[in-house]
Amino acid sequence: MAVESQLNPTQPVNQQIYRILRSDIVHCLIPPGTPLSEKEVSIRFDVSRQPVREAFIKLAENGLIQIRPQRGSYVNKISLSQVRNGCFVRQAIECAVARRAANLIDSHQCYLLEQNLHQQRIAIERKQLNDFFLLDDEFHQKLAQIADCQLAWDTIENIKATMDRVRYMSLDHVSPPEMLLRQHHNIFSALEKHDADAVEKAMTVHLQEIGESVQLIRQENSEWFSEE
Repeated sequence: MAVESQLNPTQPVNQQIYRILRSDIVHCLIPPGTPLSEKEVSIRFDVSRQPVREAFIKLAENGLIQIRPQRGSYVNKISLSQVRNGCFVRQAIECAVARRAANLIDSHQCYLLEQNLHQQRIAIERKQLNDFFLLDDEFHQKLAQIADCQLAWDTIENIKATMDRVRYMSLDHVSPPEMLLRQHHNIFSALEKHDADAVEKAMTVHLQEIGESVQLIRQENSEWFSEE
């Protein structure tokens, strides 16, 4: 994967640096334990240190990095506790969102979800895991929009960074995209039928996948994980 360094001059610099570094950490291009230097990042993006410092603060708030005054910053190991707690909170929110979406969804929204599922299939066939990863998120975000609760997705976005690292590491063999797509289709089928109980059950099965896969991923990359 190419390391992105180009910024869009029309968008806030600190937010762009945050998104790029977050992606690099989630995709393990910057592995757990790696030191992060404000100076080096500012050189990479050809910017002053201030927007880099602001991006670091947001990364720290999301649990991805540790900032130690006078001692530098580094990428956190993957916290098993944060993964477990994040899974619990995300499941509580998304199951409620799915139930509401089952009652509110209309034919046009069903069509948009079908288009997303079709794009997921294409990404899988082309072995474009990064595209699938983004389409997976888009699918869940669309459910929050159907439920008329964008705040639900915004909340999930703020807590799922650590979970995303496990999700990405598991895509190629532990939680293959084909299986995740089948689970998305099960959620969609229940939504089409306006069956709130069935969609909640399907969502629960889908989100529990992260909690189950983390143990296998940890066995393969134990030095990247912490119990905290």
